[in-house]
Amino acid sequence: MKQKALEGLKVVDLTSALSGPFCTMFFGDFGAEVIKIEPVDGEQCRTWGPIDEKSGESGFFAYVNRNKKGCTLNLKSEKGLQMFYDLVKDADFLCENYKGGVTKKLKIDYETIRKINPRIIYVSGSGFGQTSPLSNRPCYDAVAQAMGGLVAMTGYKDGAPVKAGPSIADHVSGIYQMVGALIALQYREKTEEGQLVDVAMVDTIFSMLENAIPNYTMAGKIPQRNGNIDPSIAPFDIFQCKDGYVALGVGNDRLWAKLCNIMGREDLIENEKFLTNELREANYLPELKEIITNFAEQYTKMELEEMMAEAGIPCGPVLNVKEAIEHPQIQSREMMVHVNHPIAGDQYFQGVVPKLSKTPGTVDTPSPLLGQHNCEVFGLTEEEAKKLKEEGVI
Repeated sequence: MKQKALEGLKVVDLTSALSGPFCTMFFGDFGAEVIKIEPVDGEQCRTWGPIDEKSGESGFFAYVNRNKKGCTLNLKSEKGLQMFYDLVKDADFLCENYKGGVTKKLKIDYETIRKINPRIIYVSGSGFGQTSPLSNRPCYDAVAQAMGGLVAMTGYKDGAPVKAGPSIADHVSGIYQMVGALIALQYREKTEEGQLVDVAMVDTIFSMLENAIPNYTMAGKIPQRNGNIDPSIAPFDIFQCKDGYVALGVGNDRLWAKLCNIMGREDLIENEKFLTNELREANYLPELKEIITNFAEQYTKMELEEMMAEAGIPCGPVLNVKEAIEHPQIQSREMMVHVNHPIAGDQYFQGVVPKLSKTPGTVDTPSPLLGQHNCEVFGLTEEEAKKLKEEGVI
């Protein structure tokens, strides 16, 4: 097995649901020892579908908690709290995603933990962050997408606002948490000082609004829902064809000329209504969209994809999940991997995105069973573990 970049680092993982576990998943994929601490009855996403009928294990939990050790601990008990303090004494990271105020109530907030371990990097991912007037509120992805400004901009003009399909506030927030953790690690390498990394899901969504912000701050325009049309580039849209849809983007005059040639409409290249991107954007609806739609309807997805690829125009078919999983792009990049779970059997889910040439990340172990590593992590005999379980500590 190849060496991994984060080997030797210890992560105490108090996270649940998605954003925090998605962050700590990266630590595990790249070799850190991730010790996931759950309440004695398990964290909430163990009940989130799909659930394996035979074992009762959650596919959702399995995906984001691979490569981790699993422990249970009742942090509200004195004995459990002391066991936790012992665990973080030599940890490099503590990751949590409670709403604001909870860690202080549990006596595991950053100020408390840094007295035990001044080198620790404390990663806090929450809905609103630790310094917001709303920090004590709970939050899920849909709330963050709504309050971050994304939902109001998503959908069609004549329809209700919609959120993005997957939980992008959770996922990108998890990535920000990981980025913040590694930045803090680099600082600690130079100074020996730990610090708090504070990431909010609402901030995360807000940071992704790209040119919607300067459109307002520079031009006073509040971006509206516009379907699949890009507000700054035209044509940049989804078009129906014979057997489905394709995404097509033309971001400059060179690509525009190529598209006109493919469509057999060389006359449009010098047409004063479409001469520049700004003019194409201003005159996209209805004329230009209609021209491209009429062209696309004559071909299949594959025919269009091949024509555009040959010309160097960004274009791709709209795939469902099955088609995406089976696509050569996903398969060749090892973006689907198999892991054998001790009671759920073979599991097939997403692989590792960053491909490192010398120290690649891999999925080596399945998600842990509830409390599977209690004896190993806390140094307990079977008898001691049994007694602590009876006492409600683990």
